[in-house]
Amino acid sequence: MILIGHDKDAFVFQLAAREKLLLLELLKAYPQTPPSQRLVSKSTQLPDQPTSQRLLDEALAEQRTENKRKLHTLLNDPHRWQAQQNHWHLRLSSSDLEWMLQVLNDIRVGTWVELGSPEQWSEMISPEKTPHVWKMELAGAFQMAFLHALEGSRGTEA
Repeated sequence: MILIGHDKDAFVFQLAAREKLLLLELLKAYPQTPPSQRLVSKSTQLPDQPTSQRLLDEALAEQRTENKRKLHTLLNDPHRWQAQQNHWHLRLSSSDLEWMLQVLNDIRVGTWVELGSPEQWSEMISPEKTPHVWKMELAGAFQMAFLHALEGSRGTEA
């Protein structure tokens, strides 16, 4: 995946057919971070912490539902995806690109948590963990490509 152009309104990426397939399959994993991962506070000093935690969990569930809806809309929007002779063009606004980074981060971090939050690569090497490691690394690779595009665009917009 490479950035082939950008302006103040959008970024256009070129993806090989298999890159598009990998991205679409990867995004099906959203949401990956378990709801119980987000605590309202580590402090025990909060008044009515159970209610605060319930409200946070409800807000996050609503956000995940909205993100899934937005993801479905984005991935199925024919104006975003343009077939070329040997590849695809994906058009994302700046806000969509930053949102996509959040979705990919959820997948990457959630997969890491699912793997047991390992400290060492050696803790992730096993046949049953390989698909999870692949998903985590693929999310990171797409994140890096998108971040590189954002960083490269700063100061060069017309």
